[in-house]
Amino acid sequence: MIIVRISIQALAEKQKEVMQTLLSLMVRLERETGCLSYALLSDIKDKNTLYVLEEWENRQKLDNHLKSDLFGVLLGIKSLLRQPHGIRIYTVEKAEGMNAVLAVRGKTNDSGTSKIKEIKP
Repeated sequence: MIIVRISIQALAEKQKEVMQTLLSLMVRLERETGCLSYALLSDIKDKNTLYVLEEWENRQKLDNHLKSDLFGVLLGIKSLLRQPHGIRIYTVEKAEGMNAVLAVRGKTNDSGTSKIKEIKP
């Protein structure tokens, strides 16, 4: 799995425009082949700082997205930002869920299974 984290620092007077642009990308992006999820987050201390989180099946699918017009729209908002996009791409070899947390904490029920069921994507 590939995770992309994009930090965006909008100019205060352009924050609404940036947010609307990013929200408009959501539906189209989630339909792209290989996109597992897309989330738009806002910094609780600074509403002008936004984060886009994307999960991709593999690097090839992400690379196709990076070459797309849709990603070009995201790059095209640079004139609305205080500084350039902060883009980080992470390759995840293994993902674990709540069962890993419970195992480390030694939390199981009487049958020896975790108290909380793990929901798999």
